[in-house]
Amino acid sequence: MELYPAVDIEGGRVARSTSASDPIAVMRQFAHDGARWVHVVDLDRAFGKGENRELTRRLLAEAAVRIQVGGGLTSDEDVAELLGWGATRVVIGTTAAVDAVLVARLLARYGAEQLAVGIDARDGRVAARGSDVSFALAPLELARRVRGQGARTVIYTDAARDGSLAGPDVDGARAIAALGGGLDVIVSGGVASLDDLRRLRDAGLAGAIVGRALHTGRFTLREALTCTA
Repeated sequence: MELYPAVDIEGGRVARSTSASDPIAVMRQFAHDGARWVHVVDLDRAFGKGENRELTRRLLAEAAVRIQVGGGLTSDEDVAELLGWGATRVVIGTTAAVDAVLVARLLARYGAEQLAVGIDARDGRVAARGSDVSFALAPLELARRVRGQGARTVIYTDAARDGSLAGPDVDGARAIAALGGGLDVIVSGGVASLDDLRRLRDAGLAGAIVGRALHTGRFTLREALTCTA
């Protein structure tokens, strides 16, 4: 299982961190400690409160590891810009993911290797990040649709667990992974302990994104990498 330590950016700083505030310094430290990927999210953009565009560009320019970028990305222009700056993979936001025409166009243009589809869920329905908007669509239905369109990576987030340290939604992620067809499921939201990572690993999931637990010292990145190896 691949581990994706997260750098969530809010107001130019690392969100929810008690030990570091500079996103670029944190990214460098993750690389130094053995990360193969770093997951970067512009929370201001995701929540419609602004953006950290120039900081993201600088971070990508200095990255010595593969970077997966998300945060309110809903258009061809968003994806092209970030890939042009050096992102390895761009996460299409959930609001964009429910637009089947847009997903098909992006996959045709950029390929499944450079795109992941974000599926945020709340109370059993697909939900828009940072708002109360939900869609008349279950996460499993959306995953089945995008898999049929050629997507190969899904990032599944239980919105109620994101940043909560309440434990990940293993069952929800496993149900999507059970669709098969070469669909990799990366879980985001709620990871609080090494036991949580072991449960995700043992469920056969492709990856886990970990943010707050690392930034608040619940375990180290090296411990997490050893656990998921």
